[in-house]
Amino acid sequence: MSSVTSASQPHKLTPLILWVMTLATGLVVANIYYNQPLLGDIANAFHITKAQAGQISMYTQMGYATGLLLIVPLADMFERKRLMMIDLALVVLALLIVAGAQQVWLLSVASFLLGVTSVVPQILIPMAAHLAEPHERGKKLGVVMSGLLIGILLSRTISGFVGEHFGWRSMFYIAAGLMIMMWLLMLLVVPKVQPDHKGSYSELMRSLITLVKREPKLRLAAFRGALCFACFSAFWTTLVFLLSEPPFNEGSAAAGAFGLVGAFGALAAGLIGRLSDKIDTQKLITYTVLLLLVSFVIFLLFSRSWIGLIIGVILMDMGVQATHISNQAIIFSLDGAARNRINTVYMVCYFVGGSAGTFMAAHAWGTYRWAGVCAIGIILSALVLIVHLFSLRSRTLS
Repeated sequence: MSSVTSASQPHKLTPLILWVMTLATGLVVANIYYNQPLLGDIANAFHITKAQAGQISMYTQMGYATGLLLIVPLADMFERKRLMMIDLALVVLALLIVAGAQQVWLLSVASFLLGVTSVVPQILIPMAAHLAEPHERGKKLGVVMSGLLIGILLSRTISGFVGEHFGWRSMFYIAAGLMIMMWLLMLLVVPKVQPDHKGSYSELMRSLITLVKREPKLRLAAFRGALCFACFSAFWTTLVFLLSEPPFNEGSAAAGAFGLVGAFGALAAGLIGRLSDKIDTQKLITYTVLLLLVSFVIFLLFSRSWIGLIIGVILMDMGVQATHISNQAIIFSLDGAARNRINTVYMVCYFVGGSAGTFMAAHAWGTYRWAGVCAIGIILSALVLIVHLFSLRSRTLS
């Protein structure tokens, strides 16, 4: 059996370290989403159908889930900075192969590898929780998580612009350059953090199951996160379809521009993080899930209004992001020696939920159009709220 020791904490989370970690989180996670607005250009370049091009994005997401499961737990075994330096070097290699690929099969393989290696944010987030003082952990996580969501939302806008003006391959060459600069910056600024787990990789992976069985708060947080991200993915997957119809008659550029609107919701992450340090996080989640539920009601009632969509996007991103930050504040307080494995369990569930939301929304759109997508968001967010309130009631009675 493995033994776990509590590592010392020789470094503090200074403002410089925090902002470098936040910047790295946003830039690395963006690699997963750059290809989405470029799929039409990729289809034309390789003379394939849009459905075949869409598989490129799917391979990237599958790679990311694989990396979450297999690579992120290693941060509990190996020195984290060294692990991230190696991983970032592989990200650069994958980006260059994607940019230069001349065959679809090579582009597919490189896209999968890009997803596998773009997991540095999920090492940085537990690292921020490790370095932060307990009384300000939520606040610091809020800052880093703002970088994550802004990277997700703005990556589509940026890649659409670059692809339109300079070609789709240019985006991946630019991304490779950004990763090289990020590698150097992290090498100079990010401190070394020694691992806590003493044992084999197989023991490490088996401990994931043990953590799920042992930690009810982790199970509940994973459930909340999965369904909230399912709502988020359902909306962003089908927004471009809604905007292509009357009265909007807009294309992918307009859908990408909504990423700028969603960024306002991401900016609320810092405030939510501060609140999670001061009030009961479980009760705070009640209000953040309510924001998500209300946003889909607005999407349903005001689906033909720009203002309605804008307000809904802001509320939705605030609700999803705030719930996510609160979930992570809870799970990172459970076992300091297993934060990366705890984050692995949570994030794998999170992205499985997102994939399920994308799948359900695509099918709902085909049969029920936008009303079906909104129904998915309302049903899932209401389910999260009911289960969460039941858990609060059970905790009060116990």
